[in-house]
Amino acid sequence: MVTNSIPNRQRLIELWKVVFIRVGALPFILVGILVIFGVWNPAFLSSGNMFMVSRSATYLIVVTLGQMLALLSGGLDLSVGGSITLISVVSAMVMVALKAYPGVDVFVGVLTGIGVGALVGATNGYLIAYRRIAPFIATFAMGSIANGVCLIITGGGLPIFGVPGSFVGTLGRGEVLGVSVPIIVTILLVGVMYFILSWTRFGRYIYALGGSREAAHVMGIPIRRYTFLTYVIVGILVGLAGVMLLARTGAGEVTLGLEMPLLSIAAAVLGGVSLFGGEGKLYGAVLGAVAIILLRVGMDMARIGSFVQMAAVGVVLIMVVVIDRYRRQMV
Repeated sequence: MVTNSIPNRQRLIELWKVVFIRVGALPFILVGILVIFGVWNPAFLSSGNMFMVSRSATYLIVVTLGQMLALLSGGLDLSVGGSITLISVVSAMVMVALKAYPGVDVFVGVLTGIGVGALVGATNGYLIAYRRIAPFIATFAMGSIANGVCLIITGGGLPIFGVPGSFVGTLGRGEVLGVSVPIIVTILLVGVMYFILSWTRFGRYIYALGGSREAAHVMGIPIRRYTFLTYVIVGILVGLAGVMLLARTGAGEVTLGLEMPLLSIAAAVLGGVSLFGGEGKLYGAVLGAVAIILLRVGMDMARIGSFVQMAAVGVVLIMVVVIDRYRRQMV
């Protein structure tokens, strides 16, 4: 009996190694979150709570899509928090200023928000691609500038109220065939991103840029142009996320996106996107964002304080990076 159990145990260990190398730590973390908080509070696994989690995750997923692009290209974007704040405030101000023109106010406000995001992204791309400023410095500085501009135009951080109810009711709380509108928008964006990364030259070039800039140069890839375009697309995605968050809160707030840089990087890395560029899958980044929201909702239901939650996300991020490095050594 003992002699037969040893090979069986060895086969199980080898099988676990194969699964771990292929899928990484994320599935185990997801299962752990569901089991721990499900046992702690059975309401955590209820359909109503899962629906709320899926809707709450949409905003982080959209930002993580952008952060993933930046990471795949060998950079990162620390300006996403300040950019979201600026987008929400400016969009709200435009909508309030045009409230005498129903329909036009929402249309122009949404376009303005996306335009602000694209402008921040284009500035990041220009500084990184053409001025050769390190992504960390360029995007951190732009995030600081965006936050400063928000404080100036809001008179020190006062919320901007008066966003049209039709905008909030549709993009913030609306449903189509029982499915939340933010979820539908996010699914469409994930589909577009999948097409770009898997079926277009741009997607191949993004991976090449992050894998090796020298090799990309030898291949004849216009490195500066595609680096610039990458950050423009990141900015557009952040612009969409900012507009969606404005619809959710119903007011332009200067604190709206403060946690997004850490959370989006954590979600992408948790999903297997390399911090060194050129490696990562879209589904991993999406599941990473879902795992972060699940963790936070679980901690909320367990009445764990927000400061502890911030520390917990940081611990999870470090743990995932260490585990991922160990997994790479096993290959």
